[in-house]
Amino acid sequence: MHYAFDLWIEREFPLVRFERYADDAVIHCVSEHQARKVLAALHERMAGVGLELHPGKTKIVYCKDSNRRGSHEHTSFTFLGFTFRPRQARRKDGVQFTSFLPAISKDALKKISAEVRSWRLHRWISSDGPEIAELINPKVRGWMGYYGAFYPSALYPVLRRINTYLLRWVMNKYKKHRTWKKATRAMAEAAATRPQYFAHWAWVKPARQMTRTARAV
Repeated sequence: MHYAFDLWIEREFPLVRFERYADDAVIHCVSEHQARKVLAALHERMAGVGLELHPGKTKIVYCKDSNRRGSHEHTSFTFLGFTFRPRQARRKDGVQFTSFLPAISKDALKKISAEVRSWRLHRWISSDGPEIAELINPKVRGWMGYYGAFYPSALYPVLRRINTYLLRWVMNKYKKHRTWKKATRAMAEAAATRPQYFAHWAWVKPARQMTRTARAV
């Protein structure tokens, strides 16, 4: 792809910027006219080297925001686990506006949620807190470091789910915390005194969401 795509586009369209990872790429154009011209040339180029653009993934996307308010068939795309689309943002002075921003994609969030569910943390009653933290923190830090680089609040639902599993673990392991209220209080106290105990507590503290979500999960 370096020869078939990278060098070719640098030679044929030197003013056009792009990012590529393996066989996925995003090409930045300044107008729809330019985008269609580049896309047509790219179809010819791929055919010339015996390749073909993916019909389902290849599309022209309009980066809609507060300054670009037109209409287009496609206003979002997914690349490297992030979905880029219009999202609400806030300036430093507090004014809200619409910006074209990336956040973790639905597929990536679903995959992470499935992995968290597969851990069955609430059944680890033979393990203590440090053991659980040692096992899950590296994975959670990796998710936060990668997917949390942009629009981190999109990752909060899965982090709250981890808290809920931990709450159920507390209830299953300790007789003195068998009620929702007692277990929630214990989790909140642990997060307050040891905020770095679990990696995700840096973003989502259990005290704010346990009473709302624990019974529903």
